[in-house]
Amino acid sequence: MHKIICIGEVLWDALPHGLFLGGAPFNVAAHLKMLGEHSEMISRVGKDTLGDQIKKRMKTAGLSTEYLQTDLSYQTGIVEVELDTNGNASYEIVQPVAWDFVEVNKKALNFAKNADAIIFGSLAQRHPITEEAIHNLLDLKKFNVFDVNLRPPFDEELIVRRSLQKATLVKLNDDEVKVLSKWFKIFDDHHQFCKLLSVKFKLDGVCITRGANGAALFYEGKFYEHPGFKVDVKDTVGSGDSFLAALLSKLLNKINPAEALDFANRVGAFVAQNNGATPKLNFDIIENIGK
Repeated sequence: MHKIICIGEVLWDALPHGLFLGGAPFNVAAHLKMLGEHSEMISRVGKDTLGDQIKKRMKTAGLSTEYLQTDLSYQTGIVEVELDTNGNASYEIVQPVAWDFVEVNKKALNFAKNADAIIFGSLAQRHPITEEAIHNLLDLKKFNVFDVNLRPPFDEELIVRRSLQKATLVKLNDDEVKVLSKWFKIFDDHHQFCKLLSVKFKLDGVCITRGANGAALFYEGKFYEHPGFKVDVKDTVGSGDSFLAALLSKLLNKINPAEALDFANRVGAFVAQNNGATPKLNFDIIENIGK
């Protein structure tokens, strides 16, 4: 079991079929817990009903609320999610909200010093207070996992560049590859992109998710690809987050990267077959996907 910190947004996804607890770092933390890791969430909610419900849901999911802060001035985060006919999501993200003001106190910093990995994204860095908190943890030089999450208008090149400079492993989707290729003047061919980005920012790994077309991983100098699995999609919310949790868990446990990539694709496909970002993982079903 590894100690893993997820820092950033925890919020409610308002989907056509109801409210679902989400936020990329929270989704990753929840899936890591289901995968047997010791994950802790550092975030902030409002002193309101939605904030109280987040605390209850976290406890029900077996996650600690020890590092979940309460803001007296700003409300709990909420995102309006629209789904197209293929189940793909688009987002309208409310601001400012409580998770824009995350702090890292001495207690959280002491836990972080003994952590095996720190997972963070770009969206939570839209406000300088949470951005500073994140970088205070990254400066501990752990296995820093950067989940690129470009959500216009929260898609600043400087934030991504600074994050890459402190990352060990980066995960992004194929649309984000096109954006970063233009920013950093590198090829968007996935093999070349992974190799050149890892050299430019001294990364151990670069992972590209491709939705229904699987994923690519460049890790410790070798390139791996997986075609993905064809499943009946209910919604894609949280699928990439579950993928990242599964991949990281396997890599930290020294599983062969090709096997890790296969497992991550299975978990991501399973989540896409279900409503919401963090359905309970059924490992029997996951193992038999594609068979």
